[in-house]
Amino acid sequence: MKNYKFLTFLVLWMISFTAWGQTIKISGKVEDKQRNPIQGAHVYSNYGQHSISDRSGYYSLQLPIYTTVVMTVEHDNFVKDSINVDIKDIDIVADFKLKKEKVLPEIIFKGTRKKSSDLSMHHIAVNNIENTPTLSGGVEEILNTVFVSTASELSSLYRVRGGNYDENLVYINGVEVYKPLTVRSGQQEGMSIINPAMVSSINFSAGGFESRYGDKMSSVLDILYRKPLKFETDLEASLLGGGATFGYADKKQKFSGLLGARYRNTDLILNTFDGDTDFNPEYFDIQTFLQYKLATKWNLSFLGNYASNDYEMVPKKREVEFGTLNQPIKLNVAYNGQEKDKYKTANGTLSLEFKPSNRLAFNWDGYGFHSKEQEYFDISAGYMLREADNDTGDLIPSFNTGGQINHGRNNLDMLVIGTQLKGKYKLNVNSAFEAGFQYQREDIRNIKNEWMLIDSAGYSIPRPIFPPGNLDESDLVLLHHVSANNKLKSNRINGYLQYITKFFWNRTRVLINAGVRATHWDFNGETNISPRAQIAIKPDWEIDMLFRFATGFYYQPPFYKEIMHLDGTLNDKIKSQRSIHFILGNDYEFKMLNKHPFKLTTEIYYKKLDDLIPYFIDNVRIVYTGENNSKGYAYGIDARLNGEFVSGAESWLSVSYGKTKESIDGRGYIPRPTDPRLKVGLFFQDYMKNYPRFKANVNLVYASGLPNGAPLYTDPYVYQTTLSDYKRADVGLTYVVVDQKMNKARLGSYWEKFKELTLGFEIFNVFDVRNTISNEWIRDVNSTSYYAVPNKLTGRFFNVKLNVKL
Repeated sequence: MKNYKFLTFLVLWMISFTAWGQTIKISGKVEDKQRNPIQGAHVYSNYGQHSISDRSGYYSLQLPIYTTVVMTVEHDNFVKDSINVDIKDIDIVADFKLKKEKVLPEIIFKGTRKKSSDLSMHHIAVNNIENTPTLSGGVEEILNTVFVSTASELSSLYRVRGGNYDENLVYINGVEVYKPLTVRSGQQEGMSIINPAMVSSINFSAGGFESRYGDKMSSVLDILYRKPLKFETDLEASLLGGGATFGYADKKQKFSGLLGARYRNTDLILNTFDGDTDFNPEYFDIQTFLQYKLATKWNLSFLGNYASNDYEMVPKKREVEFGTLNQPIKLNVAYNGQEKDKYKTANGTLSLEFKPSNRLAFNWDGYGFHSKEQEYFDISAGYMLREADNDTGDLIPSFNTGGQINHGRNNLDMLVIGTQLKGKYKLNVNSAFEAGFQYQREDIRNIKNEWMLIDSAGYSIPRPIFPPGNLDESDLVLLHHVSANNKLKSNRINGYLQYITKFFWNRTRVLINAGVRATHWDFNGETNISPRAQIAIKPDWEIDMLFRFATGFYYQPPFYKEIMHLDGTLNDKIKSQRSIHFILGNDYEFKMLNKHPFKLTTEIYYKKLDDLIPYFIDNVRIVYTGENNSKGYAYGIDARLNGEFVSGAESWLSVSYGKTKESIDGRGYIPRPTDPRLKVGLFFQDYMKNYPRFKANVNLVYASGLPNGAPLYTDPYVYQTTLSDYKRADVGLTYVVVDQKMNKARLGSYWEKFKELTLGFEIFNVFDVRNTISNEWIRDVNSTSYYAVPNKLTGRFFNVKLNVKL
């Protein structure tokens, strides 16, 4: 009996399995009530099969026979509809007639900016990056002519509206990216993490950004990598290094991938520094971006990056002339020792996109970042300081000699892993909700042993001066000493919710973006709530103008550097710094110069700063004091005129003025180390009208000197020394050998294989202006005076570059 039941069950199961394995076609048309075909309607069954209607409204699905299914059709502009269908052993035709949904037509802010819900975002065209002369190898160089400021052409770090380098968010494909924490100078940093050859879009916000972006006080740089449509090759070679980028996509556009590798050695450009030093800086990175379409509604992607920056320096001697015309001073320094730094970083992001309908979309990301950083240096130096004779002007012998020893054995291992889920639901074509949740785990280990000894007439005199032959038996006093063995494991949770809507107010277009963001860090137990809002108004005027206003709370939960005291200990009572933004902007679009399009963008801003952590700046390194004992403010105005001075080539001129000040321990307001004041930037592209193969572009930057020239670890209220103004001009000249758009190769010729072939000639620092990045402070033991000896940046440099696209 049992065997009979078992056999009966087995036979029925096999019959049902066989029937299920057989499929049948169900097809039909999706139309409206007037029998007009509807394209792009999503038709799916309750078993997961899915189809999208074509231009004729036609769809088709393969379904198992001998079953009943529920068929559903969705479209943004129509009411959702469902029917039950009995599947038998013949093909079935099932048509849908949808009712028009009663919604407002889509409200378009024509011409004002690239389509984005964030009103603070400014778009930078990728083609402007390709021929821009750059030492950092990234996209940040062109930003310096528009929105940001930098103090070193060798660095991809930048400042925005008085904020420091750590206050800026950088996203690649929706995931925040991190940089090494211990970099001291631009020449150690190497290349930017962003590979320009892989970029599809660049958006930048200088403040007032929406809730879906994270928790920093200044800006957002949002980068998207592109999807190739076929096999492609992009090669670059220059005197500073080279790169290769390969793209691939299958015929069905189901799988695509980008692979980019870059190598850079800046030894030639570093040799333009003052002094005699042997440099060996080598930078290498490899990145990949893979995308795979799992199904109609599912997309999987992976972004990976590995970078290795090795920096070696052996200083030998240095000779610097400074002072004034009436009192010239000469400093001679002899060195012994070397510095070896290594920075290895790797990060990866696995992303899954699910779009069940045109209205609903989900994105999940799992990411990880690992950085191993090593700084080893032992450098001793002896110097002699000589002044000029007041009568003859000749340098006279001096007993103002001294020496110092710099020692460092610093290791840092940082691991960041996390996951985030984001969703978006469109109520209609003009309104949508967005929400997201993120969890992040951080594991940081840092062994730090660093000290400096100065003897005789140095930056300070820690020991008394004894007559020759007498022994000084007092303790040896170091100028500064940091020793730490820190281990920090912590968890962060954050989330956001925002609502975007567009509507007409009489005949005026209005866009509102309002949201709230929440963060929690278990290291200090702090929870922050950040409301943010944006509004844009476009009046129905004959002139094309858009008015914008943005405000919000921008907390910056501290990372590892911010919580460290100057002696290396960690402060578990540290709080998030806070900036409250108020930004009023205007976009005015018009035509001039033979009806070429132009746009004038103006923004006035004010930022109220609380719970600030004071800091010192040494080259590009930021050293925090580890205490929330300051408050401040920042205000200013930014203006930018961009357009086509020549057809097809965008250029712009930007002018900014601003101030930022802080009061430490209530002692009164003084300029912060990144006080911006005046900045002028110009990016200009041109070509010969009668011979467009020749192209030229120019980057010009002028910025007021920063008030961070004081000695490290000193009282900022005692030393208020300002560095000299930053002035730089870079020129890029390009000859187009082959270009499929304007200079196609002759059919059958050798050049036909090339999609693009260009030869470039770059002049960095055209006027050979030696900008100052920081000061060394020397004391004259006879007069007890302190002298600021400038540390200069790079000089003029000529580069040749070859670009090939296949």
